[in-house]
Amino acid sequence: MRKISFLILFFLSTSLSAQFEEFNKIKESVEIPKVPQIKKWTVAIYINGRNNVDMFAYKDFNRIETIGSSNDVNIVAELGRAQGFADGENTPEIWSGVKRFYIKKDSDTNKINSPVVEDRKNADMGSWQEAADFLRWAKKNYPARNYIFIIWDHGWGWIDPVKGLKITKSISHDFTTGNYIKTTELKKIFQKAGPVDIYISMACFMQMAEIVTEIKDYSKIIIGSEEVIQLPSFNWEDFFDFLVKNPDTDIRKSSIFFVESFKEMYQRSEYFELLVEGKYGTQLSAIDTRYMNEFLSIMKKMSDAILLLNDKKAISMAKKDVLRFEVGEVDTDPDKLISFYADPYHFFELIDKYYTNKEENYYQFKNIFESFKNIIDKKLIIKNVYLNKDRTGKDFSNTHGISMHIPGKEGNLINYYPTYNELDFDKITNWSKAINFIKSIE
Repeated sequence: MRKISFLILFFLSTSLSAQFEEFNKIKESVEIPKVPQIKKWTVAIYINGRNNVDMFAYKDFNRIETIGSSNDVNIVAELGRAQGFADGENTPEIWSGVKRFYIKKDSDTNKINSPVVEDRKNADMGSWQEAADFLRWAKKNYPARNYIFIIWDHGWGWIDPVKGLKITKSISHDFTTGNYIKTTELKKIFQKAGPVDIYISMACFMQMAEIVTEIKDYSKIIIGSEEVIQLPSFNWEDFFDFLVKNPDTDIRKSSIFFVESFKEMYQRSEYFELLVEGKYGTQLSAIDTRYMNEFLSIMKKMSDAILLLNDKKAISMAKKDVLRFEVGEVDTDPDKLISFYADPYHFFELIDKYYTNKEENYYQFKNIFESFKNIIDKKLIIKNVYLNKDRTGKDFSNTHGISMHIPGKEGNLINYYPTYNELDFDKITNWSKAINFIKSIE
């Protein structure tokens, strides 16, 4: 074998050393992108305060900061603010616009100290595209095993109020643009941003069959209220504290705790007194969307069965006595008889109670109602909590976790677009025919 001279080896080693040194210089000058840590939970909260609830949006943000993110839990928020839409507006910090935050623990409840991750300037928070962009951004930058998405704002149930009116409720209503997210647009958020494990509406009336049907394929559990959600909204402190301390809990247990913590907060004397003085009831539930298709199949049969009922008096009495929700106000609907959102379980229960001439059509209805009760009580509703009575004396123990459009007495509480037939719920169940039938009975 030929021997390599010492001189050749010297030049080779010197050349390689120089190359490695040059490589290291290049390596140091290039910023290697960091791979985001995959945590156990990411909670993305879309807080639209660009309307007359800016003060409460600001306050809730600060409440969430008292717990903040942890090694296992990301809490991110898009907070929109706009001044001048409510009398007596007063917050320690006054600014307008839309910003995205990574929420960190902070004990100062009068100032937002979490870092701004992105300034969205004057983005339209009444646009489903903006909500989808936020959720997609949260999932990309803060990946996790489980995702919770929360929309925080006013809510109006399934209806889309006529734009241009002085309306103060609708899901994610941006008063600066006049825009809001329509019921049929809710699913578009998830179609663009992908599904989540838990979806929560911090907005009034949103736990309706009509709404849940729109998004049933995009969230495993849906949390919301059949009724108005009174401010101070949810028990953010206890829920996030629970999540941070128990990051390995599953989505079902987390949802149950969220709902139970809501009741616990409103049972406290200072909050319960607000319910009593205002003559309000309150309610919150968690729905397991795995059973929505079975529920819809039963409701399709119920839609047909209702049309065949001959005891109009029983239906009339059920219309009057069913627990209805606060669609109107004290001056527009003092007895809550015009309100067209009600608890269907209670409504069917009252028809069954008042029915006198129990012919074949009644027994068909009765059998379907038994199936309805079974799915509500044993499958669909994971947890349902309630407190107090409304101003008419009706007890909220008559809530069962999901509401529907059930027409009351004739009257106009709000002008809204006639889009019920566009809802997936009606396309599947034909409930609009039952609505017209119930409406025709005085």
